[in-house]
Amino acid sequence: MKNTEDPADVARELRSMIAEAARLDPDVVAKLPADTELFGPEIALTSLAGVTLLGAVDARFGVDVAALDLSLDSLQSIATLTEFVTTHLRAP
Repeated sequence: MKNTEDPADVARELRSMIAEAARLDPDVVAKLPADTELFGPEIALTSLAGVTLLGAVDARFGVDVAALDLSLDSLQSIATLTEFVTTHLRAP
């Protein structure tokens, strides 16, 4: 896995993972604004779906969000999760 993945590619993959975890149409999630809250009404991620999402992120990107972000602020929105994953991909 390379450590310089394009943030747009990361965002697309994360949106797909979010759709799968929340059992939503990927095309709908793809069109949501980046500041859409993961636990808000549009995505309505449950705690179980959140755990599923974190596992998928770790498996795909090698970023253990739960271990690196104890307050889980990175799960606020699509944008915050994308920024967090992208930043930690680039970390040594």
